[in-house]
Amino acid sequence: MTNDEVGARLRHVRLLHGLSQRALAKRAGVVNSTISLIESGHTNPSVGALKRILDAVPIGLAEFFSLTPERSEKAFYAGEELVEIGKGRISYRQVGDNLFGRALQLLKERYEPGADTGRVPLVHDGEEGGIVLSGRLEVMVDDERRVLGPGDAYYFSSRRPHRFRCVGPHPCEVVSACTPPTF
Repeated sequence: MTNDEVGARLRHVRLLHGLSQRALAKRAGVVNSTISLIESGHTNPSVGALKRILDAVPIGLAEFFSLTPERSEKAFYAGEELVEIGKGRISYRQVGDNLFGRALQLLKERYEPGADTGRVPLVHDGEEGGIVLSGRLEVMVDDERRVLGPGDAYYFSSRRPHRFRCVGPHPCEVVSACTPPTF
């Protein structure tokens, strides 16, 4: 099994149990980046490390490796079917609950005023882009910083360090896409 397959399988199991990367990492006693690196196919965990992570779900190694998630053929989703994968003052509502075998992740994001993705910039494989629907979003990519308003957009390689922050007194809404689904 390749790193990508282990990562996609872990992501599927995590989302099936309604866990964020951060929540799973906390339960398993590992840093959040460990889960992210495994899910994005950047690292292949040892059997011991994978068992510790799976114990936090909980799911056994045998069940994990025998699991064959079906690729969803569903084409349309009602608003209430979007899956919340965010936390706190940032909402990430994902289109589809099972991204196993999918090449694209679509999100409807909502940032409350002052909400921020964190002091440590995000870095992961792939590309991402988004269009601001309402509010004002500060986007930082490498050393570039831009405040975007309704109708403005961003698109960049996700390997470049980046972060997002809602500026102004109103919430900010964005529709974004990431490929491969690594968020």
